[in-house]
Amino acid sequence: MNNREFIAELFDQLAQGNSQALGAAMAEDCRWVFPGDWSWSGVWEPRSAVVDGLLRPLARQFADGYRNEADLIVAEGDRVVVQARGYATTTRGEPYHQTYCFIFRIAGGRIVEVIEHCDTALVERVLDPLIPAPLIHQAEAEEELRAESGHARVGK
Repeated sequence: MNNREFIAELFDQLAQGNSQALGAAMAEDCRWVFPGDWSWSGVWEPRSAVVDGLLRPLARQFADGYRNEADLIVAEGDRVVVQARGYATTTRGEPYHQTYCFIFRIAGGRIVEVIEHCDTALVERVLDPLIPAPLIHQAEAEEELRAESGHARVGK
């Protein structure tokens, strides 16, 4: 199975509400990145921090589960980019209809990195802040990403 098929299969499971499939697809050293300067921005790693510090606290905010449907999947090398839509209702009864762009990095048939872009205004308006905060401060994470990609910091 190639990387695109791997992620397409994962999103088939997520569309059916099987949120456990995401954790099962991650490598032990998986890293999850929310870029930017907002209450949820940061980096979680390894997999246990992603699951316990991000995914489970997020799931607790939803009343009746969560579905995520891929609209577009594009793959090149070890990267798979997914444009997707998520659907849930919060425990306060508010709709959480999110739009996403996920950038997955795959190695050894497992997800080793996720960079998630989403409607941050919706998150701030509808969801409670994450406690505890991400394990790595956002500025440090962005500097690491720039160093890994070979791009110098241009300024703030």
